[in-house]
Amino acid sequence: MEKNSRGEVKEKCYPPPERNFKTYTYFIMHYPSNDIQQKAESLPNLPGVYQFLDASGTVIYVGKAKNLKKRVASYFFENRQQESGKLRLLVSKIADIFFTVVTSEGEAFLLENTYIKKLQPRYNINLKDDKTYPSICIKKELFPRVFLTRKIIRDGSKYYGPYSSVRTARFLLDFVRQLYPLRICGLKLTTENITSGKFKPCLQLQMGNCKAPCAGLQSLESYNDGVNLIGSILKGNLASVKESVKASMLQASNNLQFELANEFKEKLHLLLDFQAKSTVVNSSVGNVDVFYIVKEGNLAYCSFMRVAAGTLVYSYTMELNAPLNETLQELLSFAIARIKDLTEGLNEKIIVPYKPDVEFEGVTFVIPTSRGDRQKLLAMAENNCRAYIAQRLEQLESVNPEVALEQRLETLMHDLNLKTLPRHIECFDNSNTQGQNPVAACVVFKNVKPSKKDYRHFLIKTVNSPDDYASMEEVVYRRYKRLLDRGEKLPQLVVIDGGKGQLNAALKALKRLNLRRKISIVGLAKRLEEVFLPNDPTPLYLNKNSFTLKLLMHIRDEAHRFGITFHRKRRSDKMLDHALEHIPGIGEASVNKLLAHYKTIAQIKAAGYRNVAQEVGLRQAKALRRAEFFV
Repeated sequence: MEKNSRGEVKEKCYPPPERNFKTYTYFIMHYPSNDIQQKAESLPNLPGVYQFLDASGTVIYVGKAKNLKKRVASYFFENRQQESGKLRLLVSKIADIFFTVVTSEGEAFLLENTYIKKLQPRYNINLKDDKTYPSICIKKELFPRVFLTRKIIRDGSKYYGPYSSVRTARFLLDFVRQLYPLRICGLKLTTENITSGKFKPCLQLQMGNCKAPCAGLQSLESYNDGVNLIGSILKGNLASVKESVKASMLQASNNLQFELANEFKEKLHLLLDFQAKSTVVNSSVGNVDVFYIVKEGNLAYCSFMRVAAGTLVYSYTMELNAPLNETLQELLSFAIARIKDLTEGLNEKIIVPYKPDVEFEGVTFVIPTSRGDRQKLLAMAENNCRAYIAQRLEQLESVNPEVALEQRLETLMHDLNLKTLPRHIECFDNSNTQGQNPVAACVVFKNVKPSKKDYRHFLIKTVNSPDDYASMEEVVYRRYKRLLDRGEKLPQLVVIDGGKGQLNAALKALKRLNLRRKISIVGLAKRLEEVFLPNDPTPLYLNKNSFTLKLLMHIRDEAHRFGITFHRKRRSDKMLDHALEHIPGIGEASVNKLLAHYKTIAQIKAAGYRNVAQEVGLRQAKALRRAEFFV
């Protein structure tokens, strides 16, 4: 180890990977006190990359910063550690800090991305699984082969993709091979081997799948023309391919080569049909990449689409781990960098829902602000992302329902800013008709599913006027006062059907019971499906396709259904009571006896004079007949 003039130890960190980074230095001062916070404050006010190491010397986190000193020191602020339990855990494990100073934030981002791929730190954003998606490769060799692969080798070969579906990739590969037959064999084709006649044509020639370049029956120039056109198709540049095929068709026709001209005509029809099926927006959009990202709990999903002249070339969705509650901008930056590596470059224009927190050289970010083709593409990417999430959860539920449930609960906790997983949720709804027959309902969901045995109805007892707020306060107070008196478990989340007024009324009830800090509570307004949080004047607008909003709406609708059913029954019972009690000669005892036996007014009418007389007596039956009650 080296020492400086003051006797302080300097120790090198992991050197920058094999990349031309303009680094100034990469060491950290070690102090005898082993005060990690003091080390953080000793970092320079320069852009760079920092690494946190644990006691065993393993890198557990890599980050970038415009200002190393400010960024690293912020980890030790108490208010920031309160934001996330996993952040507190990370800070508690930091035993050493290494850093690398670079010339710019963009350089820091590239170096950070390289370190993450190489070291795979535990607490960094990373792909959730190591599954690789298929790509189509044009191999760098004499008479290049075109094939499907999941392994990318940086040997000068060209790769197109990745494709989220193997079926899609195979369809595209079959399509280009149908247009331009190429060899599929692994023979080592060299000029010497071909001219010496080492190889003979195989069955693929007779089947029309290959033109036997191995036997010298197809020239290298003709073969490469087909390969170049295939590359253009895979890039999505169908316009240039169509013009080339059209020109070849006309030339063959002018030379009276009608059979060859017909072959080109069939290829042109295939291209037009393929383009019609692949076009998603107007060709004026040009060549763009589209990204959309959704975060649910500690997971994030990023959908990527590549569009060329209005044609969707390929798309796929990646799943990311986000252990430290990273921002959507940070996650988007990571996803774009990963796509850049997988696809060997990005288009000059990238459509995104919001700007990432880093610049990419030669790339312009476009955020659609109005309706149009760009907004349509962003909506398509969002739909792809939501569909992928739904599919993954369905698969997970069939294989491991417990893990799927935990993911759903973590999503709820994250979206509603809760402190604990909401395993037990209750929802309240009031029902009345112009203040008459006021009732309320409470429905209970456990592990995001209805627990109907725990549903409860309430008659409003203390509120005489049509006051929805006072009724809500009464019902919430009665519900949790009863649970406290009985020593039963309280819910982690209460949902109130209504806006700010109903939410504040329920909050008053919780405060009276000293439960404000023990139970989380939100309000859900019907008109715009706004989610209201306590002490927040601005409503929370969740995506209409999100799991959290769909669950809240389901719970609210279930409470409304349960409450309105009870209200209608009460109103119907009242009407029945009044219809019989207002008949002279019929008392309360007779009404109760008839309703207990026949249940409804229609059944009493249908029973007739004689049956009713046997049930309640001849005098009462005559009173009903005089009132023309019977059918």
